[in-house]
Amino acid sequence: MRPPPRDLEPVALFHARPGKMALRDAQDLMAWPFFSLAKSRRITPIDFRMGEIAIRVEATIDHGMATIWDADILIWAASQIVDARDNGLRTSRMMAATPHEILTFIGRGTSAREYGLLKAALDRLQSTTVATSIRQPTERRMHRFSWINEWKERVDDRGWPLGIELVLPDWFYAGILVDAFVLTIDRAYFDLTGGIERWLYRLVRKHGGRQAHGWSFDLRHLHIKSGTLSAYKRFAFEVRAIVRRQSLPGYRLELGVTRSGEPLLTFRASHPDPFTRFRKARAAEDNL
Repeated sequence: MRPPPRDLEPVALFHARPGKMALRDAQDLMAWPFFSLAKSRRITPIDFRMGEIAIRVEATIDHGMATIWDADILIWAASQIVDARDNGLRTSRMMAATPHEILTFIGRGTSAREYGLLKAALDRLQSTTVATSIRQPTERRMHRFSWINEWKERVDDRGWPLGIELVLPDWFYAGILVDAFVLTIDRAYFDLTGGIERWLYRLVRKHGGRQAHGWSFDLRHLHIKSGTLSAYKRFAFEVRAIVRRQSLPGYRLELGVTRSGEPLLTFRASHPDPFTRFRKARAAEDNL
């Protein structure tokens, strides 16, 4: 008999592992505008171009665009896969977990309402389509995918719920299995409530790292890079409020001006890398 085509071969199911682990985020998702930053439904596409980078994100009327809060599920997936790989375990794009495991990992409640919100987030991740030139040989070659290829609720022979299965796209899965494309993030990220606030933390973590001198962006450049539908004045107002609150875990923000008089945001690390603190906290717990 002729062997089945590669795309029809069964994919091994990877079961989520319990216990604490460092949070990992995909660097490409931290650096570029892939998600809606608003809690209200967004239908307007993100159409972003900068140099050789091209990104087009489209949403359906029924579900709207995947939001930066929905992306917490991708952080959960990346954290699970990288931790399993580092422990010598086999991973897969097809993942299985209970809603309770996902919700508690991303700092949510476990009520019936939260379960319903989780399913709505999975629907948005599945129905949002992305086309990007990132990690493609040339700008003209675009990789097209959804954040989740498919997902379903699992039940046993009696119809009792067992959890959720989901399938990640190749583009995302390949990126998180390469060390250079993953960064640890602070668990306090899940406590950030604003869309721009969350997006700014991820950008700062990606570019600021642990560099002593930090990093700087002018606000107009940041506004373009965010992909937000908010006007520049509103965006600048929210960034100034974030600077006043100093709410980004691990970073100190300052506002200055460029030589041309434009607002300039500078950020510097204020404490060690979150993975270092995670390991110290884990070691302290093990010694109790």
